[in-house]
Order: sequence, then C-alpha cells, then structure tokens
Amino acid sequence: MSDPFSKNTAISAAEAAKIVPRAEFRVFGQGIISAVQARMWEAGAVLQKARRMPEETYFLSRLTDAANVKVRDGLLDVKLKTGDTPEGYDIFQPAGKFQFPVSRADLKAICGYLRVDIAPGGDDCSYDKFLALARVHPQLVAVSVEKMRYGFTVQGVICEYAQVWFNGAMLETACCESEDYGALKRVIEALGLAAMTNTSYLRAARRVVGITAV
Repeated sequence: MSDPFSKNTAISAAEAAKIVPRAEFRVFGQGIISAVQARMWEAGAVLQKARRMPEETYFLSRLTDAANVKVRDGLLDVKLKTGDTPEGYDIFQPAGKFQFPVSRADLKAICGYLRVDIAPGGDDCSYDKFLALARVHPQLVAVSVEKMRYGFTVQGVICEYAQVWFNGAMLETACCESEDYGALKRVIEALGLAAMTNTSYLRAARRVVGITAV
C-alpha cells in the first residue's frame, strides 16, 4: 500500500500516467472528527501517522473543477478528475509533480488543464512568477491551505481525518481512498460517512472563497 504521507517527490507526466488511479470519498464540515473517532476502532482501524503538512497553495480555476493544481514542498502537483465510480466517488489520476522552474511546455499543459492561458515570458517559469501571474489572472484564484492530518487504514483502505484551513477558515474533513471500490464502499459505511455529501478539496475551497459552481 502506498503511503499518503510519503515525501513529495517530482515525477514526470509519463510516470504519473502509470499510477493506478484511486477513487476518493471526502466530506467537510464540523463535528466530523469526533464522529469518525467514535466509529473507527469498531471498524478495525490501524493507525498510520499524524502530520502537520507544509503550507500549500491551491490554484482554482473559475472554468473547471476537474484539475487539482497545487504547490507543496516547492513542487507543482497536478491531479485530474477522470470520472466517478457508480457510487459517485471521485476518480483522480496523477498528472505529474513538476520542479520549479517549470518549463514552458509543462506550463502550457498545466494551464490547459485549468483552461486558462498564462504567458510567463522566457523559457521557464519560477514559482514566484507563477503565483504572481495567477493572482492577477481573472479566471484563477490562489488559496492558502494548511492541514493537520491523522492517517489510518481500515481493511486496507487509506483513511484520514483532518483539520483544514482555507485562507484561515477552518473546516474538519474525513476521507477514504482506494483502488478497490468495493472495499472503499464498505469502509465509508463502517465509518458512518455514507449519508454525507462527497466533496473534493477543490469544491470545498471554492465554497470558502466564493467561487460559484462551474
């Protein structure tokens, strides 16, 4: 099983395409952590680790909510929503983790995922330049995200509960993700989350900063 808290390392788009996409079910709100804690031991939880994540910047596009583009540990990390399971869980495919400065070709592809145009000038783009261009772009919003994550597994399914701050506004969240969609469904039910609305990080962040649905 891969570790969701493993070190963030650069991979190419070609390498990312070889990763088997996971389905993800995530919920946001208040009182979620205590609700999960009340059910996780009976469900057979195995603790993994707790970690305060480095501050991240998410880049939200007003034109799509299918491209998860963020910067963490100095890497531009891209995941694309490629579909949904029959149960309505999100399926995300990694599209690469790119080291700054990002090449013009990679930046063009990333902007294509966001459905925007950015002209950095020169052959590559530093993080500071990318952030500055995003902040003045009419279709992009840069959101500061901080996370305190508590990881565990149930029946081999990767799970977590966490506190998340979007531009300083705190929400609680819980998530289950797996390539095994049947096991994922069973764990979601065991943790008492099945009746809640599946909400991705992007949709939660959009609501906090006031971006209307695509």
